[in-house]
Amino acid sequence: QVQLVESGGGLVQAGGSLRLSCAARGIILSINDMGWYRQAPGKQRELVAAIASGGVTKYADSLKGRFTISRDNDKNTVLLQMNSLKPEDTAVYYCNADIKRDYSGRYITHWGRGTQVTVSS
Repeated sequence: QVQLVESGGGLVQAGGSLRLSCAARGIILSINDMGWYRQAPGKQRELVAAIASGGVTKYADSLKGRFTISRDNDKNTVLLQMNSLKPEDTAVYYCNADIKRDYSGRYITHWGRGTQVTVSS
């Protein structure tokens, strides 16, 4: 069994910062892409940022310059540093990761349960 455990969400004032963390736990052989998505009330889930195992990153165009994704491959962890937060960043943030559990298997996408980020004006 593999779990993605998120932490770091909360309530922050506009202009503030938060750092989200997501740790993959369980029997893991390797992790390919890791990323963060978000879903605001009444809206579809959207990509925030993703990072490949080699460190190549991609971001939603609207978030470039404010959010930074990074990962620690030794700890199977992905981080999201969020700066200059705006009320429109309010959403549930979900971590995901493409994980292989054994040599005979393939990469399967796993999701965390989500962490709430609320930005007050």
